[in-house]
Amino acid sequence: MNFIETRGNDGNHPASVTFSQAILSPISSFGGLYSPQSLPELDQSFLSAHIDSDYKTLARAILDAFAIDIDSDVIDSALALYDDFDDPDNPVPVVKVKDDLYVSELWHGPTRAFKDMALQPFGVVLSSIAQSRQENYLILTATSGDTGPAALETFKNKANVMVACMYPDGGTSDVQRLQMVTEDADNLKVIGVKGDFDDTQNALKQLLGSATFKAKLTENNIHLSAANSVNFGRIIFQTIYHIHSYLELVRQNAITLGDKVYLDVPSGNFGNALGGYYAKQMGLPVEKILIASNNNNILTRLIKTGKYDLRDLAVVPTTSPAMDILISSNIERVLFDLFGDTRTRELMQQLNEEKNYALTAEELATIQSIFAADYCDDDEGKAYIKQAFAGGYLMDPHTATCFKTYDSCREKDLRTIVYSTAEWTKFSPVIANALTGETDSHDIDALKSIAQEAGITIPAIINGLFDKPVTQNSVIEKSDIEKEILAFIS
Repeated sequence: MNFIETRGNDGNHPASVTFSQAILSPISSFGGLYSPQSLPELDQSFLSAHIDSDYKTLARAILDAFAIDIDSDVIDSALALYDDFDDPDNPVPVVKVKDDLYVSELWHGPTRAFKDMALQPFGVVLSSIAQSRQENYLILTATSGDTGPAALETFKNKANVMVACMYPDGGTSDVQRLQMVTEDADNLKVIGVKGDFDDTQNALKQLLGSATFKAKLTENNIHLSAANSVNFGRIIFQTIYHIHSYLELVRQNAITLGDKVYLDVPSGNFGNALGGYYAKQMGLPVEKILIASNNNNILTRLIKTGKYDLRDLAVVPTTSPAMDILISSNIERVLFDLFGDTRTRELMQQLNEEKNYALTAEELATIQSIFAADYCDDDEGKAYIKQAFAGGYLMDPHTATCFKTYDSCREKDLRTIVYSTAEWTKFSPVIANALTGETDSHDIDALKSIAQEAGITIPAIINGLFDKPVTQNSVIEKSDIEKEILAFIS
């Protein structure tokens, strides 16, 4: 399968590329992204054939359907990393919380967040390609809290790869920050940026598209790539767990094969939701994809009104910080898939130049036939956390936003799959406040409080962070990002 450009071709890029080329150089003409030229069809016969498949077998079949140009033994090595999750036989448990609400827990990997589902195998694939080409790569990543730890974990000590990870200083939880700043592998650089996530993501995109930056890397025999979900190498692995979660409902006799469901996704950069969109387009029986936002509800406005308007907006810090994003990169791939490259380029150019765009009435109707959206403020989120805990389920504040869309967006009485993107340990002060009313607690105090309240043990991988030495101390102005990265690679 080949991948084509969301904004059309500028004459300086190839008109189409292979999967390996797309993940090595993820930014295409006019600052666009790469998307599949076509999608494989995963019809009911495919789903039926995998009713009893374990996660790795299903993943392998889906990757085979995409016909990616990666050696079979590399794919096997990449998928074998799921054996290191909490339950090798079921790395993504799907838990019944209500009669028609099931939670797909995506956080049972090494950094306790859903980014492990894609970045664990992605690291093996990209490093293997780099080694086979005898090339060295600098992997850029911008994180709102979870991509960074997962990228650092998957690439640490990997051959032919260096990683520069940017995070908004003060914009992550203590646990997320410690997961990054205590990494000590020589090929990793962690950079705190005085700004918000959009500042770090903008820097990433600018560097990926900068000829002068690439030239400076070339002087050091280094190529450039990215670990954010602008890279389709992330998205392809994020498509798999939506199909797995549906099949889990069949296995649990919650639905019959062919029944439609709602996918309910907490959304920031839209990569998780995009995986669900592709699964639906490939044939998964999905009624609609419910998009949950926090007070940074740019996606809710787009889906309800057709308007994407950044004028006079700034990121609002919330209790679900991984969703504190206004520039949602993967919306571009949906626009491209539905409306083509010419229209997508027009909309993205208007957003870049005028900070807004508006869909036509027909385009909005198409979007609304696939998606519904709402947002959940901090107080509502904490109320959902408390309510779920009273019913025996402990969840993080990002998952809680989906309970609002479950209540407000469903038009039919169908089973709903909520995607839980982080373990409770990643955002313990918010949860402790929701459960006990305590305020101003540090992560370690809140972790202990919740563990006592719930009668559970703090996972050792989280508890041990507070005793690890900080090895990454860089906190800089956003204007100094390029200089800091060049100093690292040289």
